[in-house]
Amino acid sequence: RAAHTLAEAGDLLRALAAPVRIAIVLQLREHDRCVHELVEALGVAQPLISQHLRVLKSAGVVHGERHGREVVYRLVDEHLAHIVVDAVTHVEEKL
Repeated sequence: RAAHTLAEAGDLLRALAAPVRIAIVLQLREHDRCVHELVEALGVAQPLISQHLRVLKSAGVVHGERHGREVVYRLVDEHLAHIVVDAVTHVEEKL
């Protein structure tokens, strides 16, 4: 594989590496959500959710679309959800 492809794959995996970001991806896999829904579902402060969403957005994992005063986030690609689900399932199988 080309070096730049491997480097970009590494960047993507690093963007997914934080537990809160994994939880966000799992939530968005169910359906699109706005920040306050993620705050409520995950029990994490709004500034921290927003910070993690920025990382995921810059990595191309999520896309935000403004609806009035709120931004609704969705996964850009279902492949990314599979990476996260496979990793979580792998860990759960070892327990």
